[in-house]
Amino acid sequence: MNDKNAKIVLTGAAGLVGQNLVVELKAQGYARLVAIDKHARNLAVLKALHPEVETIHADLAEPGERARWEDSLRGAACVVQLHAQITGKHAGAFVRHNVDATGIVLDACKRHAVPYLVHISSSVVNSVAADDYTETKKRQEAMVVASGLRHCVLRPTLMFGWFDPKHLGWLSRFMARTPVFPIPGDGKFMRQPLYERDFCRCVVKCIEREPDGAVYDIVGDTRIDYVDIIRTIKRVKRLRTWIVHIPIGLFAFLLRTYAVFSRKPPFTADQLKALSAGDDFSGVDTAAVFGVAQHGFEEAVRESYCDPVYSKIVLER
Repeated sequence: MNDKNAKIVLTGAAGLVGQNLVVELKAQGYARLVAIDKHARNLAVLKALHPEVETIHADLAEPGERARWEDSLRGAACVVQLHAQITGKHAGAFVRHNVDATGIVLDACKRHAVPYLVHISSSVVNSVAADDYTETKKRQEAMVVASGLRHCVLRPTLMFGWFDPKHLGWLSRFMARTPVFPIPGDGKFMRQPLYERDFCRCVVKCIEREPDGAVYDIVGDTRIDYVDIIRTIKRVKRLRTWIVHIPIGLFAFLLRTYAVFSRKPPFTADQLKALSAGDDFSGVDTAAVFGVAQHGFEEAVRESYCDPVYSKIVLER
């Protein structure tokens, strides 16, 4: 699809990927965007930044709210499926938003004959980890593949960038507020973080080219230990935070204790297990496949957390 005036609908548009993707789509000249999300405050952030974008506040998993958003699919050239439950304390939330909502969206896409779907999956479908997020993302991707819709699937690794309320964004802000930063064990857990702007450029290429049935594992080019991620953020932001190593068992106990008192913990014991699972993902050459040369990790961290405008905008979790 090369028509910059064609309608593109984004589900889960007010989250980390969606906010960055709207910035990228606009930068590339796409003029008719529809953003659907259930998070009112984050959707308001998107609307304030991009008043020309049509925004629809709706919970995709709630049948009673279907009339709010389904008609927006009429005449859409592409749907980018971004909605996902990433963290949470209860399995039901993952099923509701990753599985049930997806079934409703796919059904609506068929009814309105949407010609193409870009589905954002996750590298966790290839992970050795077994948790609610991983299992429901596997089910979600399988539903898309079996839907009969023309589609492609992108599986990104851990992402970071502008607007990030969790993951590296939360760690960056926490480090700036505290004199002591805890690291589980020796911190030598290899990660392959993916810069959001690089990923969004790959998504736009899929919208343009419409590869049918393709599955792309999108991996950050830099292999870096968790402790070195923290050191890079500290160096780029010129912080004086003292990094302290804590035994993994104690670290997990502290996370479980914190989760008792926090409705939306930024980092959970399940995520600690995933962090230390030892995954080593392989992905496509984004420069060769999409024409997207990835930023160096330190450069991407500097853009993410030192930008004078976007680095100051933090979404609610």
